[in-house]
Amino acid sequence: MINLKKVSQDNKNEGKRPLSSNWSKVKLNKIIKTLNAGVSVNSEDTPTNDDQYGVLKTSAVFNGKFNPNENKTIRLDEIKRAKVNPVEGSIIISRMNTPELVGEIGYVDKTYRNLFLPDRLWQAELADRVSGRWLANLLTTWDFKRQLKNIATGTSNTMKNISQRDFLSLEIPYRPYKEQQKIADVLLTWDRAIELKESLIKEKEEQKIGLMEKLLTPKSDWGIRALGELVTRKKGQAVVFDQNGKYPVLGIQFLNGESEPNYTNDSSVLAKKEDILLLWDGANAGSIYTEFEGAVGSTFMRLRPKGVNSIFIREYMRKDEWYIKSIREGSGIPHVPRDFLNYYKMHLPLLSEQKRIADILLTADREIELLKKEIEHLKKQKKGLMQLLLTGIIRVKGDDDE
Repeated sequence: MINLKKVSQDNKNEGKRPLSSNWSKVKLNKIIKTLNAGVSVNSEDTPTNDDQYGVLKTSAVFNGKFNPNENKTIRLDEIKRAKVNPVEGSIIISRMNTPELVGEIGYVDKTYRNLFLPDRLWQAELADRVSGRWLANLLTTWDFKRQLKNIATGTSNTMKNISQRDFLSLEIPYRPYKEQQKIADVLLTWDRAIELKESLIKEKEEQKIGLMEKLLTPKSDWGIRALGELVTRKKGQAVVFDQNGKYPVLGIQFLNGESEPNYTNDSSVLAKKEDILLLWDGANAGSIYTEFEGAVGSTFMRLRPKGVNSIFIREYMRKDEWYIKSIREGSGIPHVPRDFLNYYKMHLPLLSEQKRIADILLTADREIELLKKEIEHLKKQKKGLMQLLLTGIIRVKGDDDE
């Protein structure tokens, strides 16, 4: 039995747990027979299908996971040059990547005959009685991730490389094969729980798309209004730095859809949670952000609904986000058309029906958000559990006497 409270508490000690004193250490060259690199081939930047051949992207491995969908279709005249298929039970290592991603690991759970490795990925052929899943988990713990990043070399700030000699010289705590398997099985239980939640999120997101299509499709009794009549607009302000040129006094930036903390002053354009932020300029111009409180940067237009349900308006615009992006202007940096708010028309039911529709869609959002929080909780549990199992604080009994 595993004490989940202890697992949760152990997250605070990540990277600080000592190895059990009775654990032996071995270098990776003792349990890895060979490291096989692939070949870089010319390809199309589209994922392959079952009757095509693909070369993996370096993003195919991350945090112990292997994602076969991260690939590019190999050109027909290049297929003969491709070599090294992902093989069941092996691990793949990113030997060359950005400083943040170099040394990432992925466990391969089945063989893929139509996929091939590029030269920036290694596939480790493991010695007999070595569990690939156990080893992948071990090499993604905080301590070994740090070691992998430390042995990466290169003068470029954008690309680092790990040599085979340095990688194979790393020492790891070694356990008998049966115990490796049992550790891997315990951690797999958490992985499957996380995957189940992730699949539920996909289902919920697809259900919400269906709800949006059904609920936001105009009815005959809905009126038509220009967006500019339904909101007040306010352009964000440029980012300002303090006297040392370090800390932004005002501004907002989004990374992967998440807002970064920012700072405000008396001239800041501030957003409330019910406001809609429309990215006006830039590569992702036309993107819509909501649920943000803070200062608004100069590339955003703050839209504040008036006399209408704010959730209804934002969901309506989210449904049309593809359209907003399709009408962008500019030969260099794209931007939303300047008169967009005047000619973008919205179909509106009565305010009471707007609220009813908004409540249904908000409930769907809350269900998805709850599942995401559950996933984060499971990931934290697994991280703590890895530290306990892989350093010997918690032991699982094996049946062999190696």
